[in-house]
Amino acid sequence: MLLRRFLCVLALLVLSGCTEVQFASHVAKNAMGTTSSGPAPTQQGTFKVGKPYSVAGKTYYPKESYDHVETGIASWYGPGFQGKRTASGERFDTKELTAAHRTLQMPSLVRVTNLDNGRSVVVRVNDRGPFARGRVIDVSQRAAELLGFIGHGTAKVKLEVLAEESQQIAAMAKRGESTKGVELAANQGRPIDSGSTTTPGVITVASSDGIMHDGPGNLIVGSVAAEALAPVPLHQSSDGRVMPDPVVTHVPVAPTNIYVQAGAFTVPDNANRLAAQLGQIAATSVHQAFIDGKTFYRVRVGPAPTVEAADRLLAQVVAAGQDKAIIIVD
Repeated sequence: MLLRRFLCVLALLVLSGCTEVQFASHVAKNAMGTTSSGPAPTQQGTFKVGKPYSVAGKTYYPKESYDHVETGIASWYGPGFQGKRTASGERFDTKELTAAHRTLQMPSLVRVTNLDNGRSVVVRVNDRGPFARGRVIDVSQRAAELLGFIGHGTAKVKLEVLAEESQQIAAMAKRGESTKGVELAANQGRPIDSGSTTTPGVITVASSDGIMHDGPGNLIVGSVAAEALAPVPLHQSSDGRVMPDPVVTHVPVAPTNIYVQAGAFTVPDNANRLAAQLGQIAATSVHQAFIDGKTFYRVRVGPAPTVEAADRLLAQVVAAGQDKAIIIVD
């Protein structure tokens, strides 16, 4: 009954601003039991893919994937979830570079690039979400700060799974080893390894004074040989650990537009009919895409000038009967 009430409430939300977007995602997480009562959260989490699940009438199919690339709108979640249980079993920390994705295996490492300013960081997926329509990833508060959209609440982004590194940490998690903090090593361009030279999940890193620390100053960023590492900038985390500063990469980005993709068809006439129908809402176009040797005809509505405008446009397209419509960035 409680879940049914939640779904009704979520269906009525108009996702036109940061507050509504975060509220919808947070309520959905609570309904799935990922952030409320249950077994005591662990520090390291476990490897998890999970079975298909449904939220707000939409079914998601998690799978283990190491070649995933996606563009769309990112949102962020923070203080309201501090210390709560994530879908992988960890405690959520707003200051860590983590994220929620609806289908990727946990843990996995994903490079998130802000397509507006070129800022790019690696995050570790350890949770499920976001469940607000039109969002592709929910990053932690710290990740949103580094990506430069903490104030606005959303950003156009590109997601790219780091294949080799994600396979490494998946193997670590399957062996019961902690992967907390490996995203910091990835952002530093440092190796991720579970060799026997150090305690799993802990590496010895030279601080700014060039001295190797093998006591309380150990940094939880993966497990690699100390002698392979050079000095890195350090800071103290919220729980008192000394951590390397994450590195924000700046990459060139081209101008992008936001569209609502209403559907994809293998028969062009079907795409043209839908485009004509939705033309009463806004400008529409049909784009060809070649996937696995097949030609698809994608119906797009827009472009929308802002994320908020895209949210409103998406709501109109869904109300017109296209329940599978999504927001894309191209």
